[in-house]
Amino acid sequence: MLISSAYAQGLGDMFGGMGSVAQFMPLILIFGVFYFLLIRPQQQKQKELRNMISAVRRGDRVVTGGGILATVQRVPMVQDKDGKQVPSQEIEVEIAKDIRVIVLRDTITSVIKPVAANDTKPAKAS
Repeated sequence: MLISSAYAQGLGDMFGGMGSVAQFMPLILIFGVFYFLLIRPQQQKQKELRNMISAVRRGDRVVTGGGILATVQRVPMVQDKDGKQVPSQEIEVEIAKDIRVIVLRDTITSVIKPVAANDTKPAKAS
């Protein structure tokens, strides 16, 4: 006979057992590496920046999105819809002596923390 009979595949043969999982294993591994090396650290940096910006207070040095260094002069309080006092989204900063501008909290890119110098006494000239 020249024509062979065609039989339906069994359910186990159709999925190939562990073969289909093995085909997707490299994709799962690549996603895992991307998550732990790229996505997760970026999320942690964003969370840290949000916390730092929400805790900004008078006297802090900040950098705005335009690269302007400024000192926070006033963080006004406003009432939210529940009647609680919350910090405003607008912050008054001083960019030069007696020059104050109002910036949005979202435009602040970083808060500069002062670093104390290590030397307690100035070096003596010999």
